[in-house]
This record gives sequence, structure tokens and C-alpha cells, in this order.
Amino acid sequence: MSPEQRFTRWVKVVLAAFVVLFVYFLIADSFMPLTPEARVLRPVARIAPELSAPVSEVVVKDHQRVAKGDVLFRLDAEPFQLALAEAELQREQARQDNARLAAELAAARAELASAKATADEKRGERERAEALVARQGVSRQQFEQRVAAAQTAQAAVAAAEARTHSLEVQLGEEGEANLRLRQASNAVAQAELDLAHTQVRADAPGVVTNLQLQPGDYVQAGQPVLALVAENIDIIADFREKSLRHVNPGDSAKVVLDAWPGKVFEGRVSAFDAGVREGQLAADGQLADIPTTDRWVRDAQRLRLHVSLDESLEALPASGARASVQLVPGDHLLARPFAALQAHLVSWLHAVY
Repeated sequence: MSPEQRFTRWVKVVLAAFVVLFVYFLIADSFMPLTPEARVLRPVARIAPELSAPVSEVVVKDHQRVAKGDVLFRLDAEPFQLALAEAELQREQARQDNARLAAELAAARAELASAKATADEKRGERERAEALVARQGVSRQQFEQRVAAAQTAQAAVAAAEARTHSLEVQLGEEGEANLRLRQASNAVAQAELDLAHTQVRADAPGVVTNLQLQPGDYVQAGQPVLALVAENIDIIADFREKSLRHVNPGDSAKVVLDAWPGKVFEGRVSAFDAGVREGQLAADGQLADIPTTDRWVRDAQRLRLHVSLDESLEALPASGARASVQLVPGDHLLARPFAALQAHLVSWLHAVY
């Protein structure tokens, strides 16, 4: 075989290989898509105090594992202890005010009863005088005096009733249902809650990381000062839009972690993100900003999906660890061995790069 013939044969072999690989790429991108753009995310809780105060003690250390409810750091509790003591004094004052009002109310009710008795007596005298004045048994002057006395007694009843009603309104409900007492009790409860919040606790188990907080630092309420990395993971993977045409939640997935080259973990597609930032319009009062480009072929849009592992890991990877995700959409039996081959090839390559 001449050199020209051998060259022609190799050119044909290369062209045939290119065509085969091109067709394989098109099929694989639709029925067994693979992406190296994946990460392992662990929820990060940004711990912020609910009070503004100096830090008196940092209980945890950097990289320490904590359980739910463990104290992370403490704030200076003295001002809040004083506030609690003041609230308790105010509650005791409310009890004393209620007792005083109750005594005044009892006295007012007694005065009302006395005034009513006097008014009844004066009304009887007026009625008797009215019968006598018709027979000229009493003088007109005496009759008018009895009428005036009856009216005065009735006015005294009205005044006693008004005072009694005023005291009833001031006192309100009796016992623990009293408004003044409930307000004072709420103030005590708030002071107790503030005192409890001087001990900042973990809301979930996790690992303290990048700890910079020191005793003596003044922290503001609502401002994060500590990061707590949770112990559950979420794997996110970004694929080109056209690669997800046949993918549905529940489809099989193979995950390769850069931290463990040579290992392939089984998982499943758990969810799809509903959109990306470019698909979100903000009502900012501005006109449309249309991006321009001079490229003939634009970049493909990538969409994000989430993968959950079928097995638990011996050790949790760091949040943000890189990964590669191989999908096996549907029940394409022929795609499964090739997808497994691709995943294992990527896992072996991680031992090199």
C-alpha cells in the first residue's frame, strides 16, 4: 500500500470517528446528559442575636460541632436582669393598684346603697307630704322642702352610681384577667424573654465555621455574627436547556464528587428551579435593557436542578464542594450502561485533575 493510500485510509478513519463521536454526543446530550457544573450545598444559618448588647462569653470554638439548643455565645445579661426586676415591680404595683381600686369600689358601692336607702326614705316622705298637702295637713313650704330633699337624695344616688361606674371601669376585670395586670405580666414575660435571648442558641445541629466573634464585641440585634453549617446536603447541577427535554423528577442520577475520585454515588432528580435571575423583572420604573451581542452563536441558557442521594455519605463534604452529575432520564435501557461508563470515566479523571 502506497503512502498516499495509507494517508487516505487514515483520513477516512478520522472522519468516520468524528462522525461517530458527533452522533454519540448528540444522542448522549439528550438521553444521558452530563454536567461538571454541579456543587454540594449545605444550608448555612447566619446566627444573629435578637438583642443589642456586648458579648460577655463565646462558648463555642471554630469548627466545633453543636447540637440543636446548644449555647453559642452569651450577651451581657445585667441590663436585662434589671429590666426584669423593674417589670416585676411594675406588676406588683399593678396588684396593689387593683387592690386599692377594689377597696374604693367596695366603699363606693356601700355609699350607693346608703344613698339609695336615703333616696327611698325621702321619696316616701314626699309622697306622704303630697297626700297631706291636698288635705292641708302640711303647709306648702313643708311640702316643697320634702320635694327638694327627695331630689337631693336622688342626685346623691346618681353621683354614687357615677363614682361606682368610674371605679368599675378603672378596675376592669378582677383577678388575673385584669387589663392592668395582664399588661404588667406581658412586660414581665417580655423581660424574661429578653433575658433568655442573652444566651444565643443553635436552632439546628451543625458546625461553626469562620468564627470571628470575640468577648467584648458589641453586637446589633438582627445583624449576623456567626455562621453555622448544617449537616444535610443539597446537590445542585446546571444543565443546558435542551439537555433537560427528557428529564423528569425522580429520574436516576449518578453523582461524582471531586473529593472522592473513583467513586460514583447513586441519586435521583428531586426538583427543578422555576427560573433564573435573567428571567426575573424588577418593577424599578426603568425601560427595558436589551442586551446586545455581535456573536453569531449565543451561549446556551443553563437551568438548575436538584439531586438527592440514595445513600448517606461517610463524611459530609464542605458546602460548595464541586461535583459532576450524570442523568439517566426515563427507562432507556441502552442509555444506562453508557451513562454508567461516562460517570465512571469522569470519576477516574478526577484522580488526575
